[in-house]
Amino acid sequence: MKLTERQHTILEWIRQTEHLEIELIAQRFDVTTQTIRKDINQLCEYGLLRRRHGGVSLPSSVTNLSFTSRQIINQHAKQRIASHLASLIPDNASVFLGIGTTIEFVARELSDHKGLTILTNNLNVASLLCNSPSIQVMVAGGQLRHNDHDVVGEETTRYFSEFHADYGVIGTGGLDTHHGLMDFDVREAAVSRAILSNCRQRILVADQSKWGRNALAKIAPLTQIDLFITDHLPATARPAIPDSMTLITTDVTTDVTTDDG
Repeated sequence: MKLTERQHTILEWIRQTEHLEIELIAQRFDVTTQTIRKDINQLCEYGLLRRRHGGVSLPSSVTNLSFTSRQIINQHAKQRIASHLASLIPDNASVFLGIGTTIEFVARELSDHKGLTILTNNLNVASLLCNSPSIQVMVAGGQLRHNDHDVVGEETTRYFSEFHADYGVIGTGGLDTHHGLMDFDVREAAVSRAILSNCRQRILVADQSKWGRNALAKIAPLTQIDLFITDHLPATARPAIPDSMTLITTDVTTDVTTDDG
């Protein structure tokens, strides 16, 4: 499932304005409203938009998008985030890779590394690395979530607690300026906490669309993240970034660190 450049642009525009009229979109691209309606119909079928008040809006922020929808949204941003992270991870390192579609992009970017040990509960990550014989992949047990292509549950969280990896890389369902990392499933949140508790460097990869999504389950405050790689940090979110964190944005790079003396 792929989106056209126009559909990507429409999504980005609506993300900034929250609601748009069909006629206004048609005027911007100098096409008929019938043409735009075809684009909108497809985006609504994918769950990326919803029709509302004569136009279109973003879907509800209190429920997570389907896995397929999350795979195609913000692909360019996820690719840049993953590429930057992969450049920071050396060969022969041990890496936890958690849940989420951005993590899949990370796995692809790591596929040419040598001597990595990857520990994951993300079944798509395991599948992507099948053709990388120089990478050892260890997969957690647990309860299969068919729609999300991963495993979760107590067995999964115990699995990560049995190791101490060099890097722990997680995504998140939402980002909140007060509560930090949030998710839509308490089991998913528990897995992410287990990863953060059992690695030397705690890394968050998440694009800007995660800010303001009303996920219910708390993962961790931003103070528990060592490195945050994103495509862009909204101005309203900047005060929430702790001094202890290194922040990297793929359009403009900003490092924020504390002097440990």
